Amino acid sequence: MESCTLTKQGERFLTKLTTSSATTDNLIRRFVLGSPKSVVLTTLSHLLSPSTSYPHLSSLALPLYARISEAPWFSWNPTTVAELAALLHKLGHRAQSQTLISEATSKLESRNRDLALFYGKLMESHTKRSSKTGFDVAYRYLNHLLRTSSSVHVKRRAYEYMVSGLCAMDRPREAEGLRHDGGLGLQPSGFEFKSIAYGYGRLGLFEDMHRVVDEMEKSGFVVDTVCYNMVLSTYGIHGEHVQMVWWLRRMRNSGVPFSIRTFNSVSNCCPTVMEMTGKLNELPLSIEELDEQLRGGEGMVVRELLGCCVILEEVMVWDSSEVKLDLHGFHLGSAYLIVLLWLEEMQRRWLNDSIIGVPAGVTVVCGSGKHSSVRGESPVRVLVQKMMVNMASPLKVDRKNNGCFIAKGKAVKNWLCELKRTGRLDSTPIEYYAYPGLS
Repeated sequence: MESCTLTKQGERFLTKLTTSSATTDNLIRRFVLGSPKSVVLTTLSHLLSPSTSYPHLSSLALPLYARISEAPWFSWNPTTVAELAALLHKLGHRAQSQTLISEATSKLESRNRDLALFYGKLMESHTKRSSKTGFDVAYRYLNHLLRTSSSVHVKRRAYEYMVSGLCAMDRPREAEGLRHDGGLGLQPSGFEFKSIAYGYGRLGLFEDMHRVVDEMEKSGFVVDTVCYNMVLSTYGIHGEHVQMVWWLRRMRNSGVPFSIRTFNSVSNCCPTVMEMTGKLNELPLSIEELDEQLRGGEGMVVRELLGCCVILEEVMVWDSSEVKLDLHGFHLGSAYLIVLLWLEEMQRRWLNDSIIGVPAGVTVVCGSGKHSSVRGESPVRVLVQKMMVNMASPLKVDRKNNGCFIAKGKAVKNWLCELKRTGRLDSTPIEYYAYPGLS
């Protein structure tokens, strides 16, 4: 069960657990009986999450699950049981945790594929909680399946979980040793190479990361967008902006497309950009203004990132009826950069090319906050609204859908013309600088 945003009804229930004079058991019983299935399961998922906003109520996940298991709509879910077992282990309730694992093992013993999935989810859950003892227990279960199963599919799944788990627990050398274990009868896939490379990179072991990426290429696997994003993210974790520029340039020169996650990985590692978008104070409203405020490696990596406009083709619709920018999937910093890039692209197309007509409407889709940490509150929407207000933009919140900003196409074109006239939006193309050591 993936962690879900807590609903208002679920939030009220959890608040009652700490404020009501009624017994906990009665509150849980009434909640399960009187709430929709989706609300109940979402609330349980929230309690099971390591990032729950109610950590002091985590111990109530077990009685809530017990009551849910009595509901007529209940369906046994191995992922939920794995997450609950990991939580109980972390809380020190080892016997209850082991009981759940034993029951699941007994239930799935004749279905090795499902058993591998359960042990894999159990390992992932322990990894998210940084529980070494719990991880080691799940690892032994998977290792037994890997060594004894006659099914190639089961062996492959167990192997993948073990490699990714070891890397997530900062043990990439053990994962690499497993990859070189010829007795398993398995050939490594691109997934294992990427996991191990990322594991080394997170620890700052960049020579080992490069070595694994090189081995991956020599083994015939493509270094794709996912792999590049992993590398960029690890350099970003350690503030190695110059190396990020080198890898972005290699990515671009290799014809590997930038993705939304590329922008997220890079922008998340730019402290000035993140501070600006977090506080929304003195936010630069053009790429030129932003460039003037960025220093050193951060300025270099942002400039390199914005030098690739191809990403707009993925998130922008442009036809005779509408121009639309979809910001779903972008984090706060990357959404800010994309909006700046989009504004300059619109200016370039409309003001420098008289052949392009004006569409009827312009829309920016931000989302209404359904997937935000606080349901109904979209940080990206707040950011875009701040930018549009500060720029005196005609784009306003859509009354029918508060996750969108809309305006007439002609109004937006006139606004861009005014920005150009006053010099508030510069459309000078981004230049690629030959930084020392990066040519």
